Amino acid sequence: MRGFCSALLLLCAAPGLVVAQTSAPDPRAGIDSFNVAFDAATRHMDNAATVALWEDDGISLLPSAKPVVGRKAIGDLIDAVTRQFPGATMEKFESACHDIEIAGPWASEWCTEHQIVRLSADRTFDGWGKMLLVLHRGTDGRWRLSREMWNQAVPADSSSASH
Repeated sequence: MRGFCSALLLLCAAPGLVVAQTSAPDPRAGIDSFNVAFDAATRHMDNAATVALWEDDGISLLPSAKPVVGRKAIGDLIDAVTRQFPGATMEKFESACHDIEIAGPWASEWCTEHQIVRLSADRTFDGWGKMLLVLHRGTDGRWRLSREMWNQAVPADSSSASH
């Protein structure tokens, strides 16, 4: 009888357990939301929105440059680049992120990006890049950039995609 009561209690409690497990937020969904926001900020060349995606102590590692440490320094760098090209407009931006790995409040992913920016009437930037992103989920549940490493990439060849 005791075993039957235990089994009955477990069955009665099981629907609540299933609801509790399925109602927990999916960390991947939060990373997808981060990626959409990162894409939109870049596409619209919105420096403030880009900087808001960084943690206060974030670090950007760019090729042939010293590490850029802290949200303020990252924002200052982005603003300095923007000032060099007043009136620049994003003509095309594509990105794809791959292989999300999550370990508690930390995650990593690598991304490819292609952008065409009209710098002036007679000058266009057409660049390809690869990024490694380390994200951190804050106490508010939002994922933010903790570390970014970017390097130049060759144009994508659709016949030999590898993930």
